[in-house]
Amino acid sequence: MAVLGAIPQLRTTDLERSIGFYVNKAGLRLDFRHSDFYAGIKAGDQSFHLKLVDAPDPTITYVAAEGHLHLYFPTDDADAEAARLQRNGVPLAVPVADTEWGTREFWIHDPDGHVLYFGQRLPGAV
Repeated sequence: MAVLGAIPQLRTTDLERSIGFYVNKAGLRLDFRHSDFYAGIKAGDQSFHLKLVDAPDPTITYVAAEGHLHLYFPTDDADAEAARLQRNGVPLAVPVADTEWGTREFWIHDPDGHVLYFGQRLPGAV
């Protein structure tokens, strides 16, 4: 037996809105849907799950205030990805910028307020 990966789960108070955001705005793919309360989203060869809940995710405020993230999406072109998201009506919470750890990153919020980072490893970064 081997562990094959890890799949995070985000809580949402509106599953339809979240699926719409991740598929239509973020350009990801709906992998599956179970009834009216659970769905899987594919990002490249990775996935994450969405679960319908009654109350907002209690980590939202803390994560945003402390500079943490809920999900990190590697990309091969952070500038192009940021421009594509903005064309789809998604505002950048933090604009594209180079980091001291060798990436070019920006971040956005999903409709529930989860912090989503997008990052590109810069040439020569270790």
